[in-house]
Amino acid sequence: MSALDRIGQVGAWLGPVRLASAATMREAASTVEALGYGSFWVSDTPTTRDPFSASAVVLAATSSLVVGTGIANVWGRDAAAMNGASQALAEAYPSRFVLGLGVSHSPDVARRGHAYVSPVAKMRSYLDELDASPYDPPAPAVAAPRMLAALGPRMLELSRDRTAGALPYLTTPEHTKLARDLLGPGSALIPEQTLVLESSPSAAREAGREFLTHYLAMPNYQNNLLRMGFTYEDLSGGGSDRLVDALVAWRSVETVAERIRDHLAAGADHVALQPLPRPGDPLGLEQLRLLAPLLVG
Repeated sequence: MSALDRIGQVGAWLGPVRLASAATMREAASTVEALGYGSFWVSDTPTTRDPFSASAVVLAATSSLVVGTGIANVWGRDAAAMNGASQALAEAYPSRFVLGLGVSHSPDVARRGHAYVSPVAKMRSYLDELDASPYDPPAPAVAAPRMLAALGPRMLELSRDRTAGALPYLTTPEHTKLARDLLGPGSALIPEQTLVLESSPSAAREAGREFLTHYLAMPNYQNNLLRMGFTYEDLSGGGSDRLVDALVAWRSVETVAERIRDHLAAGADHVALQPLPRPGDPLGLEQLRLLAPLLVG
């Protein structure tokens, strides 16, 4: 059984945990598992933990939680290193690890000392190298599924043709529907959904803009949002109300749960929930606790 066969419909993508201590990460993962969420996604940035080290911490702290890299940057390690790390985790923790791969963004790639090139061409050649990488220790009984961070049609097609599926980030249920139509029925589709349980429009949108400002400066996200019908005016100033409301689910637990169900109805197999930090809830675990009765089970 593959890890993708056992993760259920909802998981957790805790952005702030990348800056927390290992002890806090272990505690957060245990909480996510106890609440009944099926997955825990680990990020990769130039200044935080290696995603495979972080995945090992989470896997060791839990007993059934599926852990995925969201995403492992292909510019951060060569294919042999990526393959070795992925194979090792998949063998040590059977059917519990998903290898999410991505090309990242030109500013982050530049921080690693590389020149950003055509994302699809880079990923295609990297997958070729990954397929050709030898691995001498015992292989996992079931290989770790590979998935791609994919937004546009060409990367979605590559994820369909060469991997288990796609991991869209910062999207809407409308994008999920388009992605499912392009992927067809045989590929896994796991979008991320940002959320904040906040009933005040001004407070919710302030939290949303604080989160979105960094991403809205990235060409990959800009291009995808423009394809989705938003305008450059929507993208300015941290995002228009229309854009923030489309990308960040807020208000009550019922309203946020409905957004998750919209993704599932549009063709998502699983949705990774990313709660924004709130006073007294720095990792978003309390928000996940409140949502669990409506989404888990």
